[in-house]
Amino acid sequence: MTAEELLQSVAQEVVSCQRCPLYRNTAHGVPGEGSPHAEVMFIGEGPGYHEDRQGRPFVGPAGSFLNDLLASVGLDRQTVFITNVVKHRPPENRDPLAEEIAACSDYLTRQIEAINPKVIVTLGRFSMARFFPTARIGQIHGQAKLVDGRLVVCMYHPAAALHRAELKQTVIDDFQRAIPAALAESKRLAASGKLGAEPKNDDDAPPPQQLSLF
Repeated sequence: MTAEELLQSVAQEVVSCQRCPLYRNTAHGVPGEGSPHAEVMFIGEGPGYHEDRQGRPFVGPAGSFLNDLLASVGLDRQTVFITNVVKHRPPENRDPLAEEIAACSDYLTRQIEAINPKVIVTLGRFSMARFFPTARIGQIHGQAKLVDGRLVVCMYHPAAALHRAELKQTVIDDFQRAIPAALAESKRLAASGKLGAEPKNDDDAPPPQQLSLF
């Protein structure tokens, strides 16, 4: 199957998903959208009110801010892929629960495999935890690390910057500094054969490697 077909298959499953109770009292599942050949994949936390109404990720105020951030580094929604760790809106926009994230985990895994991005950008602590379960976002935001043959950059969620004015410039600075640097580093790693190398198994997998990009 092509990347497009794989992503469409996931999207169709998300639309009718009942793996956890989140689907109740929601209007739409939100599988994600963007290029199936994106070099950069953004992973947020979960759909909000506007996303649930439209069935699209990041279309509310945080989405408008994300659009501005993308434009600031020469990207747009058509050239990246945007999704979340959970595909239905948690009630009242509460934090997603561990069992809800686990229920959606396979969808996200298949999306990552289909797209095979050079760089993954996590937006918020719940998507960060998929790759760095013991980390604190205040300690690693804006840093790139090599995880299972992919560069992962952790960022504060755009909504956090809208709710906490002191974070907004941090998010802007992280975005404009880290993403171009990570893309450049991904090309260097790919040329040296170090990008896309999967560990043999979980026991053999090395810990995330901090890269001296910045």
